[in-house]
This record gives sequence, structure tokens and C-alpha cells, in this order.
Amino acid sequence: MQDGFIKVSAGTPDIKVADCEYNRGEIISLIDKAYAQGVRVLVLPELCITGYTCQDLFFQQELLDGALSALKSIAEHTRGMDMLAAVGCPLRFRGELYNCAVIIKDGKILGVVPKKFLPNYNEFYEMRHFTAAPEGEFDIELLGESVPFGLNLLFECRKMPELVFAAEVCEDLWAAEPPSISLALGGATIIANLSASNETIGKFDYRRELVNSQSARLLCGYVFSSAGSGESTQDLVFSGHDIIAENGNIIAESSLYTTGLIMTEIDVKKLSGERRKNTSFTGGITRPMRRIPFDMEIKQTQLTRTVRKTPFVPNTTTETDKRCEDILAMQAHGLEKRIRHTNAKTLVIGISGGLDSTLALLVCVEAMKLLGRPASDILAVTMPCFGTTQRTRSNAENLCLLLGTQLRVIDIAAAVKQHFSDIGHDENVRNVVYENAQARERTKILMDLANAENGMVVGTGDLSELALGWATYNGDHISMYGVNASVPKTLVRHIVKYYAGTVENPELREVLMSVYDTPVSPELLPADENGNIAQITEDLVGPYELHDFFLYHGIRWGFPPKKVFRLAEYAFDGSYDRDTILKWLKTFYRRFFSQQFKRSCLPDGVKVGSVTLSPRGDWRMPSDASSAMWLKELDEL
Repeated sequence: MQDGFIKVSAGTPDIKVADCEYNRGEIISLIDKAYAQGVRVLVLPELCITGYTCQDLFFQQELLDGALSALKSIAEHTRGMDMLAAVGCPLRFRGELYNCAVIIKDGKILGVVPKKFLPNYNEFYEMRHFTAAPEGEFDIELLGESVPFGLNLLFECRKMPELVFAAEVCEDLWAAEPPSISLALGGATIIANLSASNETIGKFDYRRELVNSQSARLLCGYVFSSAGSGESTQDLVFSGHDIIAENGNIIAESSLYTTGLIMTEIDVKKLSGERRKNTSFTGGITRPMRRIPFDMEIKQTQLTRTVRKTPFVPNTTTETDKRCEDILAMQAHGLEKRIRHTNAKTLVIGISGGLDSTLALLVCVEAMKLLGRPASDILAVTMPCFGTTQRTRSNAENLCLLLGTQLRVIDIAAAVKQHFSDIGHDENVRNVVYENAQARERTKILMDLANAENGMVVGTGDLSELALGWATYNGDHISMYGVNASVPKTLVRHIVKYYAGTVENPELREVLMSVYDTPVSPELLPADENGNIAQITEDLVGPYELHDFFLYHGIRWGFPPKKVFRLAEYAFDGSYDRDTILKWLKTFYRRFFSQQFKRSCLPDGVKVGSVTLSPRGDWRMPSDASSAMWLKELDEL
């Protein structure tokens, strides 16, 4: 439970229809297995104590008494278990029979949630046996105790307020207005669905999409447990399709026609944080909910869920290619609109032969295609100086030649040396003055060329550089439109590689792949004795795959530093040791806070993903904010 991670499980017991004693044993077996593996919330299927397909046996007193006896035994078995369990059972209340989710913890029944929407169409005829949940607040006498009974029950953890559990039953999710909507608005972060969803052609995809989209709409964890092959096959087949989703992502799922448990961790603090940010998600404190507190010990949850090293990059090559295609389209259309609006005759861009400027140039080419204009309306300028290597210069020049843009080579070494002389700087002192003077000279040239050509300077800096402030203020920090402003470095590389795979010209493909393989560097210091790049950015500020990970979890989700560190250790196990991760995480927070002044005056640039640092968009932060609290938390590790 520490850091908000709640280990949850959906289970499908191997039942026998109408054999409550047998089913009791199977349910208890799953409860024991789940608890032994650290599960804190377990969800079992609809009517699993009796079986969903009992049909008119639900009219038999023997079955209902047997179900109640089994429920008592199951509840007593959980005594001493620090775990919520939701079990499906038919229960009588005020002369009616209800299809219920029974919530149990530590030997006690905390509450009973009856099914609201009873399907009575096609293969379903539940109204023959059950009554729909009544509106209002009730108590049911159950096993010698008075227990809350109704739709609007929220089970709230005293020690972790973000853990609020609620339940609905099967068809409730398929309805036009599921109870889970009110439950989530009332504060539920984990919603269970006890289901008996039979299998038909196409239903698998529909079911998982329904569950996933509901978790996204409600910003919740959704645990769906479905009846399995132990149900009657007289007319239907049940597949035991269990699903666990979190905020629009399926994070665990069973194979069809299996029994047993699936489990993972739902991050309730992440969900609560997202709800606070989302201003359309309101109404919690005004909802008429019955709140049932429970105690649960806070202790470390062993993580099993997937935490990707590269959260900005999709899982598969196909998904990654699609994302690269979509980002290029957004960048190009944003730039195309700006060109039309400003009536720019030329796009002016500085080309270094590195990843960022290559991607920006490709975006310029695509924007011109959208306008029906030639690539020759792009003026690409390469400005070699003290640190430029033959490899990057060659890549830059060949790239422009093969794309059909204008190319201008302007050696800035003499101008920079004159500037050093003007300000009294010894050019042998290779400090920040030595480096930034080159960056500012390049920007001055681009701006002046844009004036001369009735053009617009296209910026090349990416999201990762903006997060770290790895840009020269009033140098490469400035442009008239920054096309890469919300593209993280780990994704820039993939987009260049993707583009290389789409071109027919083998020479162009070769140049793009050479850029793809080039180390990230500003090339502001002279090359080594072999002519190779001497200044590797990731040696100075740290690996970009780590910084992008920190950016995603620490800024996008707002996780505290200790949680970001824990996730990084888990994701990068075997790649970086603890000290290395901690070193660069401290660097990230120091730079992120100290360099906000650069982000406060960024040029326009299109948002393409879930993270952007534009002062007019997603991120508003004072330039003078202190990083002390964040760094103190890391110092305590």
C-alpha cells in the first residue's frame, strides 16, 4: 500500500452449479491464494457461491439456505486477513431476492450491494428470479449482524484516504448510466464488477473495451471478475474473462476459459492526483453516499505491474511507428498553419547533423508538402565552429542536399572570436561563456536571415532539453515556432528512425540512420585528437532515458521524489545501480527548478503528447520556486 499501490486481484473459481458447499471450498481456496500473495482487494464473480446459471433453482429454499451457510463460512474464514473480498451471492431482503455483491473483511461483512439493472432480454431473464436494487439507504440483518445494504456504499480506508472501494454487478456496467458513475464521483478509486458475462463472437473485444473505457472516464481502477466454465453449458458458455484496468489502461487480463487469479497493483494516489487536476471531475463531497470506514495496515507492496523504462515510447514497433506518424502529422500541421498565418516565404532552420535539428527539418519538409510548396523554400543553415565534427557536418549537408532544401554554410569561428575579443574573454578558457557565445551567434544569424528572406525561424529544442534547461538562454532557446517543444528525447530518436523507414531513397535513409546513431552533443567544445565528438550531453546531465522517466512520473503524474526513485529502481533494475539513479534524479530536480525561467518565455510550439512545459499550456510554475523539499526527500533515502 505504500506510495498508493494497492495489490488487487480478480478471480474465477472452478464452481459446480448449485453446489454451495463445493463452491465454498473453491472460493476459500482462491481467498487463501490471493492473501498469501499480498492481495488487499479481491473480486470474485457474480453469484459465485451458487453459480449464475441456477435458473429456477433460485426459487428453492434449499439453495438459498445453502448459499447463506456458505457465505457465513467464507466470512469466518477471512478472520485475521487484512484484505477486502467481494463475493457474489443471492440474498433475501424484505421478502424479495437480490443478486448481491457482499463485501467482507477480517471475518465481518461490511456491506451488501444489490444489482441495479437486471437484464431481461435475449438469453437473460433475471427479472424472473431477482428484484432490482431499491433506491435509498437500508440495513439488512445478515448472520446476526445489521449490515449496510444499497447501491451507494463506499468503503473507505482510514489510514489511506485515497483507497475507496465500491462495487457494481455485471449488467450495471452495460447500462446507459452505470452506478459506477455516481460511485466514482462520490470518491471511489477502485470499483469492482462481479460479473457472469457469457461468451459470444465479438463480446471479448467489446467487454474489454467497455471495462477499459469506464476506467478512463471515471479515472479509477476497475476490477472485473467473470464467471467461468464451471457454469452450466445448457445454452451458454462462460469464459472467465477477468480484467483489471487503471485509468484507460488494461494492466492485467486472464486468458479465456481459465480459472484462478490475475493480480496487479492499482495506484490510488496516482488516480486521486489526476482527479484533483481534472476540473470536470467534481461533485464528490455533495454525493449522497453511505461511507463505511475500515482499517488496513500500510506496508510495502511488492510491485509486479509493468513500469516501462521509456514511458513515452509504446510497447511494440507497430504502435511506435503509428505514434511517430501521428506526431509528425501534428507537428507538420501546426507549422503549416503558422506559415499560412504569417505568410512566411521561407523557413529558416539551423542544422547541426544531430537528432533534434534533423527532426525539425523533416517537419519543415512535411509542412511544405501540405502547402504544396517545394522543399527549396526552406533555408537550412549549418554553422560550424570549434566543436563541429566532420561526421555531423557531413550528415547535415547531405541531409539538406537529399531533401532538396537550400543549404548555406556559415563558419562562425571568426565572428565568435571577435566577440570574445570585444568582451575581453580568453578563448582558451572553455567555460559557459565559450559555449554560449557560439549558440547565441548561431541564433543571431538565423534571426537575421529570416528578416532578410521574409522568413520564420523554426526551433529545434525538444521537451527533455526544456525540462533540464539544456538550452542557451536567448540562444537555441529562442525561435519563432518550436516544432519539437513537446517531443521527449527518447521519442525524437524513434521518429527519425521511423522516417528513415518510409523514404525510398537509400542515400537519404543512410544519412538519417547515421543521425540516429550519432551521440547527443551540443558540439561546443573542440573534438578529440581523433576528430570525434568530445562533449557528450548524457555524460554531463545524465542519460535521457532516465530524465524522460523522471519527467513522466515526477512532473506528468506529480509523484513525490521517493516514489519516482522507487519506480526507477524497479524499471531500470540491471541497467543502473541505486547510486546512479539517485545522482541523476537529484540533478533532474535541481535543474528542473532552477531553469524554469527559460520555460517561462518559450516560443509557441504544438502540444503532441500528455506532457508539455509551455507556460501557456499545461505547466505554470514560478521561476523562483525552491527545490529544497524535493531534494530533502531524496537526501533522506
